[in-house]
Amino acid sequence: MNESNIFANFQEYFGKLTEPRQPGKITHLLDEILFIVVLAVISGSEDFDDIAFFANKRKGWLSTFLKLPGGIPSHDTFNRVLCALDPSQFEQAFIDWISYYKDQLPQTDEKDVVPIDGKTICNSKDTSSGQKAVHMVSAMSTKYGLILGQKKCYEKSNEITAIPVLLETLDVKGTIITIDAMGTQKNIAKTIIERKADYILALKGNQGNLNEEVVGFFEKVNTPAFAHYLYQEDTDVDKGHGRIETRFCQTINNFDWLYEALQWKGIQSIAKVTSTVIKGDKQTIEQRYYISSLDGNASLLNRAIRKHWHIENKLHWVLDVLFKEDYSRIRTGNGAENMSIIRKIALNKLKTDSSVKASLKSKRHMAAWDPNYALYIMSQMMR
Repeated sequence: MNESNIFANFQEYFGKLTEPRQPGKITHLLDEILFIVVLAVISGSEDFDDIAFFANKRKGWLSTFLKLPGGIPSHDTFNRVLCALDPSQFEQAFIDWISYYKDQLPQTDEKDVVPIDGKTICNSKDTSSGQKAVHMVSAMSTKYGLILGQKKCYEKSNEITAIPVLLETLDVKGTIITIDAMGTQKNIAKTIIERKADYILALKGNQGNLNEEVVGFFEKVNTPAFAHYLYQEDTDVDKGHGRIETRFCQTINNFDWLYEALQWKGIQSIAKVTSTVIKGDKQTIEQRYYISSLDGNASLLNRAIRKHWHIENKLHWVLDVLFKEDYSRIRTGNGAENMSIIRKIALNKLKTDSSVKASLKSKRHMAAWDPNYALYIMSQMMR
């Protein structure tokens, strides 16, 4: 795929966004600006100064397949455009792109576990103007290792309203949605079922009577009178990084007398996971509780619950450590939200490349050194 075809494929998904600038004052083409920004972020750029520097260094090469009617945009132009661009349109274009690509991948019977969780972009907070930090709620496919979409909200407490909106935009049919206790809400469970997916929702004290009922029920099944309620058990052991973690999962799918649990649409089982971690001579034990629309298959629930942490380890951690997202001081307009989408486009493309065995960090270095490799990364996940 040559340079012009790669850009044309990019345009197919991201070239139809509404131009945010005034007619007659447009010197640089919107689709070319976005293409350069993604290419620069793949190659290690972290802010608009970096992006402009990268583009100027690669001007001769970029001009062989981009029109660049006004030359290379300045860092102020990159800033203004990304801060003015409609993020809802950009997010939908991102979702459409991932959805098409995922549908082309080999399909298997393995259920895709899709964790949904939020992350605050810490430095997007502007105390002087009273602007709160941007909080992005993202969904991730653990089966394919791809970020599926995102929605913005302010503060973690607002995830409750952002999650249903995100779910409505995604094709999650046949998947298992996992959400932490903040998102354990009746309307979210209802939305998941209506989207023809299953859920595993974590419980904590903020669920009040429901949490108390479930915890109390699992305490009772340890007695002879209630032992028959226990449906299945499963043990999973994970070793690595000098630690051994054993996760023991118990499920119950006969709980007709639990009033609070029966108020949740589609609920079929409740689960308890006891996690025992041994590191050196130290041992810690933690118990977690869940409700699910799955039938109580303890092995499936145990492994799906474990996969929820992929979104923390393989998305949020990578955004902070590799892309330095928390250090970004982009605060004006829609800049923080749009740059979050840019980083996720870049991350999806980097993760999809299997041409070299290298870390994501090394791939970004290689893209900065070799424009042909950078363009090859851009060609990933295209038609």
